[in-house]
Amino acid sequence: MYNIFRPLLFRLNSECAHALTLQALRMAGNFLPSRKLLELIYQAPPKPVTVFGLTFKNPLGLAAGYDKDGVAIRGLAALGFGHVEVGTITPKPQPGNPSPRVFRLVEDKAVINRMGFPSRGMEYMEQQLSRGSNWNTVIGVNLGKNKETPNEEAVLDYLALLKKFAHYADYLTINVSSPNTVGLRSLQGREALEGLLTQLHQQRLVEQDKHKKRLPILVKLAPDLSDAELSDALEAILNTNMDGVIVTNTTLSREGLRSRYREETGGLSGSPLTVKSEAVLRQTLKLVNGKIPVVSAGGVMNPDDAKRRLNMGAALVQVYTGLVFRGPGLVKEIVQAV
Repeated sequence: MYNIFRPLLFRLNSECAHALTLQALRMAGNFLPSRKLLELIYQAPPKPVTVFGLTFKNPLGLAAGYDKDGVAIRGLAALGFGHVEVGTITPKPQPGNPSPRVFRLVEDKAVINRMGFPSRGMEYMEQQLSRGSNWNTVIGVNLGKNKETPNEEAVLDYLALLKKFAHYADYLTINVSSPNTVGLRSLQGREALEGLLTQLHQQRLVEQDKHKKRLPILVKLAPDLSDAELSDALEAILNTNMDGVIVTNTTLSREGLRSRYREETGGLSGSPLTVKSEAVLRQTLKLVNGKIPVVSAGGVMNPDDAKRRLNMGAALVQVYTGLVFRGPGLVKEIVQAV
């Protein structure tokens, strides 16, 4: 069915097409008969895995960025994901960067985005998450700082978000790797990252005691770090008792692109990221040496990509841009293959 609708969607600009599909999933998920129909169509065999103390019905998840404000969780869960990561959410509402800010590179099977964390804010996200308890999938919440917040005060944003979502989230992801918020990636430096994560871990202990639940925290890193920078970031993550790492976010590289949009600024995702993301995954697995689970994201476009990441040693795999080009049936295809 997606093959029928894709040419129509691709006639729309990328952000409009995304908003349309997200709202369709929101409506389908909130209406019981349509949600059950989605579950029937996309039902995949159970392939449970236990990672950082949580049990996932399968190892495939939806990466952050697709549902930034948590409006379509039920519809997305009905597609068969083992987990859905919502966000990136910021404490205060913010519009993000000016449009146009998303570009579909059809020839390259890629997307460039410079969204800049458009967010309705944490109060709105809390309203969405408070409406349900049994989502039929593991829920992660991806956290980011507001654009106006200086890096020296970024910890205050992340602490506020941690406190807000400790009750609702099954796990949290600290996003310090988006290329679309000025200065954010500098928080991946060892000293800055260790200082940030130390305070988050201390607050996490308070929230766990308050809510009587374990709250895993993951950190999402960029694919553009040098070997030394990656090593420093991972040491900071290990030294501060984080539960896992997600590699990778989008890249600033434009190597090998053919599309007329190749010079647009922003983060690149999709097929051109596959090789780079796998290289970072390989290096990350070597450096953490089994101490914490590693989640692989970036350039997962088909079942073979996902299977290869898991065989390399990734505990979980996430997709996003692959859905743009292959449609929701990709979820079932991957789960059946892995």
